[in-house]
Amino acid sequence: QVRLVESGGGLVQAGGSLTLSCVAAEGTINGYVMAWFRQAPEKEREFVARVTWSTPDTFYIDSVEGRFFVSRDNAKNTMWLQMNSLKPEDTAIYYCAASSGDGARASNYGYWGQGTQVTVSS
Repeated sequence: QVRLVESGGGLVQAGGSLTLSCVAAEGTINGYVMAWFRQAPEKEREFVARVTWSTPDTFYIDSVEGRFFVSRDNAKNTMWLQMNSLKPEDTAIYYCAASSGDGARASNYGYWGQGTQVTVSS
């Protein structure tokens, strides 16, 4: 069992930066693929980025490639999402998730955090 807790969200102006954290408050992230998803109002939950466990390999959706950077420290049971050059369309609740598999489908991820709100003003 893994309980994930996100933090670091907030209000930022367009062009600014935020760093989100996801920590396993219970259990461990070791062995899991970790991912960030987001959900904007009246939109479906969207995959953003993921990082594998052993030889950290990252993958991003096109709209955040080059602006967002996902990383993890297994010893600290923590994953981060560094978000730069933020745009109003990045406004959403951001969720971290853990999967014993891989991929961009939310159904692949069995453990989820409660989410943290990111709001980017224009």
